[in-house]
Amino acid sequence: MASMLEYIKIILQKVSFDRRLFEKELRKAIRMLMPGEVKRLKLWCYEKFAAVHQPVLDTCFVTPNAVL
Repeated sequence: MASMLEYIKIILQKVSFDRRLFEKELRKAIRMLMPGEVKRLKLWCYEKFAAVHQPVLDTCFVTPNAVL
């Protein structure tokens, strides 16, 4: 059985033609995955989609600054 991460990769590939849908699915994926899986997803997304969806990736994978 495929892992959740592999399933999400398939979904993102299928919706990559539409920026809004891609962003929606990516945000949902980030909420669902464990932190280690999110790191792997981030690397994979930048490899696959940076040429087309760089602004979306930068927005979705931004790390919020710690409040002191």
